[in-house]
Amino acid sequence: MTTKPPIGRDTRLCMSLSARPGNFGSRFHNRLYELTGLDYVYKSFSTTDLAAAVGGIRALNIRGCAISMPFKEAVIPMLDALAGSAAAIDSVNTIVNDDGHLTGYNTDYAAVVELIADIDRATPFVLRGSGGMAKAVAAGLRDAGFANGTIVARNEALGRTLAETYGFAWAEAVTEGASLLINVTPLGMAGGNEDQLAFPEAMIAEADIAFDVVQYPPETRFLRAAREQGKRVITGTQVATIQALEQFVLYTGLRPTPEQVRDAADYAYSQG
Repeated sequence: MTTKPPIGRDTRLCMSLSARPGNFGSRFHNRLYELTGLDYVYKSFSTTDLAAAVGGIRALNIRGCAISMPFKEAVIPMLDALAGSAAAIDSVNTIVNDDGHLTGYNTDYAAVVELIADIDRATPFVLRGSGGMAKAVAAGLRDAGFANGTIVARNEALGRTLAETYGFAWAEAVTEGASLLINVTPLGMAGGNEDQLAFPEAMIAEADIAFDVVQYPPETRFLRAAREQGKRVITGTQVATIQALEQFVLYTGLRPTPEQVRDAADYAYSQG
């Protein structure tokens, strides 16, 4: 491990903005700074004034900022430019500050594309959800060549728009199964939704792959049911690790080794 300089006037600050800040990002990034010896520090924040917070990024020369719900779309008019990953889906989860010029990226999209790379493109899927992360998943599926899919969303306006934008069908409720089931809702999330199952047991039994973007708990009830039935699972922890890694690269210009990434992810999750 390279010795990290003590925090001082030259230390670069990175941060995150979320309605409900967690600890994963701070622990993951700060652990990588330790492992690579970079003079950076990372801190998570919440805000009730997004415009002021973004202005602070610019004014204080904060190097980078992760953006979580509900700010992924609202932040766009406050930026100077969008990278292709964000412009393609009108959703930002990362801001990079180059001397006051703020560019929005979407590393959620990159994570999804990587995680579905080895799945047969003819696989039918059901995606449950219609928010900013659902955009990243739907765009990743479309761009990877998946064509046989249904977006399930109770909000008809959002659901239909998402489905039509990416060339998929829309349904108001979960009624038919598919080989690939994807949850992009809070169902199963810690904080009150842990006992909720994203898809009915019968649909899980018929599926081959269960994909849940929920990060906490690391294994939701949906994924646990799928794993117990011998299904392949793709977890929210995998999504979180890959997207955070790509943020780290954007902020620092350095790509850590796979061993360093595993160390940082294990450290972040072991801390609770």
